[in-house]
Amino acid sequence: MKTNIPQQAAFLIFAAGVFGTAPALAESAVNTGYFGDVAIMGYDTVAYFTEGQATKGSPEISHQWMGATWHFAKPEHRDAFAAGPIRYAPQYGGYCSAGVVTDEVTANIDPEAWSIVDGKLYLNYSKPVREEWEENSDEMIAKADAKWPEIEARLTQ
Repeated sequence: MKTNIPQQAAFLIFAAGVFGTAPALAESAVNTGYFGDVAIMGYDTVAYFTEGQATKGSPEISHQWMGATWHFAKPEHRDAFAAGPIRYAPQYGGYCSAGVVTDEVTANIDPEAWSIVDGKLYLNYSKPVREEWEENSDEMIAKADAKWPEIEARLTQ
């Protein structure tokens, strides 16, 4: 059954109330969720591109960027990220892409709920949210791109 965006927004608001608001309280343009300063729950952002899958990184193979610690599964992934972080970093600071559309970035992400569209990584709250987001990705990306500068400014005030 296809869900419309207002229902999705209601779900994200509900989920944020249930699971907390740590990302919004972090006051950072990078989503570090409930894990201190670790970006995208410690997953290797380069592996999405090179391995085609969500891969847990290691604290021993890390890099500091934009006030967050990024973990990697392999030293060569860390080195690739360090050389060009914009190429590998998730869009919208790693916050839920659908949540950015609905101005709800307090819901955390599931690192397994990811998509690469036009060479850019997008993360979402859950796999069902990702599936709906993918059905309308062009529209969703346009809306999120328009909203992100305002949201980012609020997060970094």
